[in-house]
Amino acid sequence: MSITQERKEALIKEHGRADGDTGSTEVQVAILTERIANLTEHFKTHAKDNHSRRGLLMLVNKRRSLLNYLKKTDAGRYSDLIAKLGLRK
Repeated sequence: MSITQERKEALIKEHGRADGDTGSTEVQVAILTERIANLTEHFKTHAKDNHSRRGLLMLVNKRRSLLNYLKKTDAGRYSDLIAKLGLRK
């Protein structure tokens, strides 16, 4: 259900703007997207897990807020990120 340390480091390396960049909006959105995908797979077998569903909704809202911030501050980085991650819009 959670993301492994190796996968997290790969996401940071792929989406980071510099070496060791863990706090940029792109990295945060990529990590949240990975966690959301993992939880979505979890719900295919555990449909009645409502406590985790609440956590999923919080992750989706957090990702949406970060994407709104990125779109407001730098539209180019926003469009590159959603294209790279395969998100809608």
